Amino acid sequence: MPLIQYLSRISFDFGAIATLDDEIARLGLKRPLLVTDEGVAAAGILERALDAAKPSKPVVYDGTTENPTEQSLLECLEIWEGKGCDGVIALGGGSPIDLAKAVALLTSHGGSLADYNVKTGGSERIGKVSPQIAVPTAAGTGAEVGRACVMSLLDGSKCVAVNLNMVADTVICDPDLTLSLPPRLTAATGIDALSHGIETYCSTWENPPAAAIGLDAVRRAVRWLPAAVEDGTGRQARWEMMMAALMGGMCLQKALGGAHAMATPLGELHLHHGTLIGVLLPHVLRFNKGRADAAYGDLRIAMNVPDPVELHDWMTGFVKRIGLPTTLGALGVERAMLPEIAEKAARDHLSATNPRPAVAGDYLNLLIEAM
Repeated sequence: MPLIQYLSRISFDFGAIATLDDEIARLGLKRPLLVTDEGVAAAGILERALDAAKPSKPVVYDGTTENPTEQSLLECLEIWEGKGCDGVIALGGGSPIDLAKAVALLTSHGGSLADYNVKTGGSERIGKVSPQIAVPTAAGTGAEVGRACVMSLLDGSKCVAVNLNMVADTVICDPDLTLSLPPRLTAATGIDALSHGIETYCSTWENPPAAAIGLDAVRRAVRWLPAAVEDGTGRQARWEMMMAALMGGMCLQKALGGAHAMATPLGELHLHHGTLIGVLLPHVLRFNKGRADAAYGDLRIAMNVPDPVELHDWMTGFVKRIGLPTTLGALGVERAMLPEIAEKAARDHLSATNPRPAVAGDYLNLLIEAM
C-alpha cells in the first residue's frame, strides 16, 4: 500500500544556493560533511556552494564515482568519524545524493548498507537518520526528494535501501547550477526524470496525488528537455527541467516498473542509469500495451503523441531526437550477460508494480530486443 507523505523543506529558484548558510544554521550543524564529485568541483559549483555555506566550513569529500560505491561510503564514514561531522550536504547528481543518504543512514544506525537492503526486509528497520541537505546539480533522478539509496557493494552487487526516513531534511534546487551541464548528460539525466513520470503513472499502485505530479512531470520534460539539450543556457528550459526532476522524485511514492527493474542490475556494469532508461523504456511501453490503457491515453495527451503513432515508437524517436543511444549493444552490453540480468530484474522490487506481470523469461526477451 503506498503512503502519501511529503517531508522535505524545498527552496526552488535561480539563486537558491544562497540560502545554504541559513539552512545549515537551521539544522544546527556545526561540522557538516559535503559529499560531491570531481566533475562538480571542476565546474566551479563546489566553490560556489562553499561560499554560500559561510561562515560554516564543511569538510569536503569529492571522490564520488558515477555510480556510488561502498568504498566511497567507507571513506566518508572515516572522514565523518575523524572530523567529528554532525550532518551531510549532498552536492551533485544522483550519485552524491545517494552516497549522502547512505552516510546519513550508517552514521545514525551503524552496521553496513547491506543490513538495510530492501530485498531482504532490512529497510523496514530504518528510523531517523543524520541531518541531510540535498543540492542537486542535474535535472534527472529526483533523488533529492527520493526515499531510496542505490549503491554498488564491494562484491559488485547492487544494494537498494528504501525508507521515507532517508529523505533529505532540506532541498535546495537552483537551476543556475545546471547551466554548465553538457548536452549528453542533460539528455541522459532528463530522460530519467521523464521516465519517473511515465512509469509511476502506469504503476499498479493507487496514489492519485503522486499520479497527478507524475503526469505534470511528463508534460514538462517532453516540452523542455529537447530545448535544454539544444541550448543549455536557456534559463526557462533549465528551470522547467529541474522542476520536472523534482516532481519525478516526488511521484516515486507510486513506485516504478519494468524499465527500472532492468536498469538496476544493468547498472552493475557501470553504465549510466539515465542512458539505460532511454534504451529500455520504449520496450517496456510496448510490453505493457493493453494493460494500462487509461494511463496510456493520458500519457499520449501529455506527450502530444499523434494518432496512429504507437507510444513506444514515439518514445524511441524522442530518445533519438535528444541524441541518446537506443540499443544496449551501443553501450557495450554483451548478450551472454542477459540471462543473469533478466533473473535479477524479475526479483527486483520494482517489477512488482509493472502493469503487466513479468518473469525472467519476459525480461530476457525484452533485453534481447533492446540489444
